[in-house]
Amino acid sequence: MSDNPTVYLNGQYLPLDQAKIPVLDRGFLFGDGIYEVIPAYAGHLFRLPEHIDRLEASLKSIRLNSPHSREQWAGILEPLLEPGQDQYIYLQITRGVAPKRDHAFPEHIEPTVFAMCSPIIPLSGRDSGVKAITLDDTRWALCHIKAITLLANILLRQKAVDQGCTEAILVKDGYVTEGAASNIFAVLDGILVTPPKGEEILPGITRDVILELAKTNDIPYSEDIISLEALKTADEIWLTSSTREIIPVVELDSEPVSDGKPGQVWQKMHQLYQEFKKAQS
Repeated sequence: MSDNPTVYLNGQYLPLDQAKIPVLDRGFLFGDGIYEVIPAYAGHLFRLPEHIDRLEASLKSIRLNSPHSREQWAGILEPLLEPGQDQYIYLQITRGVAPKRDHAFPEHIEPTVFAMCSPIIPLSGRDSGVKAITLDDTRWALCHIKAITLLANILLRQKAVDQGCTEAILVKDGYVTEGAASNIFAVLDGILVTPPKGEEILPGITRDVILELAKTNDIPYSEDIISLEALKTADEIWLTSSTREIIPVVELDSEPVSDGKPGQVWQKMHQLYQEFKKAQS
């Protein structure tokens, strides 16, 4: 991929180094906006309708009208893709550029729409497993919104990185919510469990695909709360996201998860997910 790829900004396709926004953009000043990450396999956008559903839900939650129709989004994003490549689209929408800095919503301004495409690079520890730590969930109360205001997530992830870990698994009131940038699954007594949707977690698209595959392939599963105590005795722990897919955790808080190797349920789900991706391309 070029070091200066073509991006989309407010109706124009232009080189990345020419894409500029005014300093009074509310995304820059306040983090007043939302984003979406959409993978594309072999040049085809993956689960686009579901991603647009989540995009529109996030926009509605911050009281911002979608600047484009569902049909228009595909036409905007597809020209950024390279044929036959595994990539992902980063799409960001802010409330736009206001005449002055003011917390209140400005009237009669147009949203800023930015999109770029990057290669999907598989995580180096995907097949061997990664390390994670548990941390108190110190984020705000509306984590179901895919907001660009990610400072709390960044600080939590960096704590994990500082300790040689890939991810921070977040805990609120003794129960696991999700990772700093991922959803979480655990295999508990032979059942694949993930926390239910709600305002405390992001409604992950990969999360939903995994549950669909579990149902179709007779893998016992449940959407239920996971206590920190239960997580520490889990047979398997996974982290999931659109770009990293399904990552097994083999060490949690410096202790091995089960035998310290990716488990059999992960092996099966990883294979099912790869086959599902190819069938959608």
